[in-house]
Amino acid sequence: MQPQISLVSKYLSILAIVVGVFEVLAGFKRPQGLDYNNVNPTTHTVTIYRMKFNPAHLEVKKGDTVVWVNKGLVPHDVTEETSQKWTSEPFDPGEKWSMVVNEDIQYFCNLHKVMKGTISISK
Repeated sequence: MQPQISLVSKYLSILAIVVGVFEVLAGFKRPQGLDYNNVNPTTHTVTIYRMKFNPAHLEVKKGDTVVWVNKGLVPHDVTEETSQKWTSEPFDPGEKWSMVVNEDIQYFCNLHKVMKGTISISK
């Protein structure tokens, strides 16, 4: 009778290991905000010149980087417009600021509120 108990014990041990592996795999979550479909993120440039963002509208893939380059004569910033949940510090002529984009954005220059732009995530 001893061999049957040993055989059942082995099967239960194997079953416990398999269930444990599935629990670990099921509990594993990828970090939020990363697009695993965009394996080659691109860097896009928005130029600030003559009190305008150029281009004023940009379409990017989720996970791409946008760099704002100040080619104007005065400091500017980049501020999320809807809820102002983020903003750059003002950056002087010749300086730049960048961020990785993971959602559609409406933005403006908080120092010069007529300056506005949008970024759309391509579907």
